[in-house]
Amino acid sequence: MTKRQIVIVGGGVSGTALAIQLLRRGDESLAITLIEPRADLAEGIAYSTTDPVHRINVPAARMQLSEAEKGDFDKWYRQQPAFLQDSAAQWQDGNVYPQRRCFAAYLREKLNYALKDARATFRHIQDSAQSYRTGQLVTQEGLTLLVDQLVLAISHPAPLIPSRFQAFSTDPNIISDPWQEGVLQTVDRQAKVAIIGTGLTMSDVVASLTRQGHRGTIHALSRRGQLPRTNLSGDYEDYSLRPKAILPVTVRGWLRDIRENVDIAAQQQLPWQLVLDDVRRKGQVIWQQLSTTEQRRFSRHLRPWWDVHRYRLAPQVAAVVDDLLATGQLQINAARLLSVRGVSEQLELTLGLRQGGLTKLLVDKVILTTGPAHQQLIASQPLLTSLQSQGLITADPLGLGIAVNPQSQTLSPTGVTQPNLFVVGPAARGRFGELMGLPQVAEHAEFIAKQLIAAQPSSLKERCPSHLN
Repeated sequence: MTKRQIVIVGGGVSGTALAIQLLRRGDESLAITLIEPRADLAEGIAYSTTDPVHRINVPAARMQLSEAEKGDFDKWYRQQPAFLQDSAAQWQDGNVYPQRRCFAAYLREKLNYALKDARATFRHIQDSAQSYRTGQLVTQEGLTLLVDQLVLAISHPAPLIPSRFQAFSTDPNIISDPWQEGVLQTVDRQAKVAIIGTGLTMSDVVASLTRQGHRGTIHALSRRGQLPRTNLSGDYEDYSLRPKAILPVTVRGWLRDIRENVDIAAQQQLPWQLVLDDVRRKGQVIWQQLSTTEQRRFSRHLRPWWDVHRYRLAPQVAAVVDDLLATGQLQINAARLLSVRGVSEQLELTLGLRQGGLTKLLVDKVILTTGPAHQQLIASQPLLTSLQSQGLITADPLGLGIAVNPQSQTLSPTGVTQPNLFVVGPAARGRFGELMGLPQVAEHAEFIAKQLIAAQPSSLKERCPSHLN
């Protein structure tokens, strides 16, 4: 009853990775509780998909829990039956791009391995966190847990339905959540489809529809009409940005510097992807050196361009997208959606084209892939609204998630640090910038684990009767 109680809310990749790191470092004085409604841990939105065409977007060799374990997932995967059963996993350059659910299985195995040698205790409570007050957390099922340190490893909020579709929210021809199990199977093979968004989720949807034998025209639209770039194929040494005596302090300055490095790399017959990979590795440092004004400038003007170069497609998915573009079955529209109206059993979309003029699309199905509504994160979960009502958390200035300090401890609306309340994973990216993909998420989990182990909670509360624990 005197153990320090660390409670992690959320059992996706971030929460599971944190639990593993704590088990590796914690002693017998530590009790770890992970609250996650799913039966299987490490399966957030991305890694719970069962569609075989949904693949990790980077080679398995670049997925790891820590720098010391570089290449571990690749080695593990090549020894699994799933690798032998998936003939498309290995690309022409020898790299493997496993189905996403394989990485979740890998993390669960790492968790089980950590448990064997752990001195700390661990339990997974299959429930949802509902509220928190003065060191006690209440779950949806009514369980009350003692908390010394609380970590929010929360998932992305659901996408918002664009305003143009609000009047059609119950229309069966609009798919607002393409990740819902089996929902894409409702799309007729000959249906004319419009996909709102042209990012990674759009590409996943296109790959899924193609696997199902879809033959109808697919119109994908976004304001810029930009597609994710393809991952680099081949074996290259890491590229390092050319050192400068004075680093840029503005977004414009960094853009100029990156372009210069791309030109230098090209002169050496090196692809641009290597330059962007080094920017990604240095991303958190670069981001935190920018002023809030410059961060806002990036989010408003450059983030869409960064996203399509940073978050790239697995070559297997890119091949599907390229084939459909070549045949004209997939058409990309750089346009703004102006209006939607029902026409018989179809939907008519009026688009304002980026290059000028209007066009109309008459489609059978609309699939929304606009991405998570990060600005709605706190309102999306009862626990977060509970914490906000007590002044324990607030949204970050950019509306990307929750405001935290450099140690990833939450801040009150007036900027006061909450020493025993942490955020791990993408919800902290307003502070850290690059926190959407691995290995950054795994590195952040390792960073938070070290903070938690080193921290001294303000006081270990007098324990309540055991039936509350």
